[in-house]
Amino acid sequence: MKKGAWYKEGLRFECTQCGKCCSGAPGAVWVDPQEIVDLAQAMHMEEEPFRDKFLRQIGNQHSLNEHSDGDCIFLEPETRHCMVYAARPIQCRTWPFWDSNLESKRTWGQTCRICPGAGEGKLYSLAEIDTARNKKSV
Repeated sequence: MKKGAWYKEGLRFECTQCGKCCSGAPGAVWVDPQEIVDLAQAMHMEEEPFRDKFLRQIGNQHSLNEHSDGDCIFLEPETRHCMVYAARPIQCRTWPFWDSNLESKRTWGQTCRICPGAGEGKLYSLAEIDTARNKKSV
């Protein structure tokens, strides 16, 4: 089956800002140089202190730090909302249209079970989904 064929009619998604995609198992949220600048501005910080406090280097790339429980450093613990939502990285902006979520109807179903906005709200076309899938921050 051609990649994307199972969702050729599109998929629904509307972010509820529940924070579930920002928590869980440890991972990496990659950020590019422009995203670092944008995030530092969103936090009203100079770039260097921002890097020291919120980023870790993995190889030649940078990722956001996480709390010990795997929560993103920008996931506000009380409200479970993103503290930098308007400046969030491409990786966050393209959720849930990641290759791992779109492999099959089954993987999309798993995504819908953990993300209350997946499968709900706005209908995204195949072209819009593919555009999101192909955006990379690094």
